[in-house]
Amino acid sequence: MNPSAVLHRLRLVLGLFMIGLVLSGITAFPLERELELLASARGLGQAAPSTGFDIWLLTIRDGLRDTYANHPWMAYGTDWLAFAHIIIAVFFIGVFIDPVRNIWTLKAGLIACALIIPFAFVCGAVRQIPLGWKLIDCSFGILGAIPLYYCLRLTRALENAVAKND
Repeated sequence: MNPSAVLHRLRLVLGLFMIGLVLSGITAFPLERELELLASARGLGQAAPSTGFDIWLLTIRDGLRDTYANHPWMAYGTDWLAFAHIIIAVFFIGVFIDPVRNIWTLKAGLIACALIIPFAFVCGAVRQIPLGWKLIDCSFGILGAIPLYYCLRLTRALENAVAKND
């Protein structure tokens, strides 16, 4: 494949990955409002919860309501979570500009994706997070690894193309 086409494809996939990181970070800022909207959309203001998901959703919503009302500074932790997602996206700018030179960033991203799984199970157990929620958290690592692995393969293809031309 043409190196310029490979680079274009890599930048497209990586750009979407970076946008996903930024958007997932931004959604961590208004957690209480988001949970209020989700509970309302599911009709949980008028009726009792009928599923385990609805019970969990109300547990989280009510926990945030109480925490933010009595300890608003606790939201600062999720503000830092949001900031971290944005900063992680910034690290991939180097790969976007020069993937071969910055291949290590893709490898570090893949390691981070893999580490999400034990982190979710260990910390999830400590914080009494239900299994389904932990599996959703693990899915972010798995889904994040797919485009990063693809970009790693494209970067290696670019590296080989450059080596052949030298």
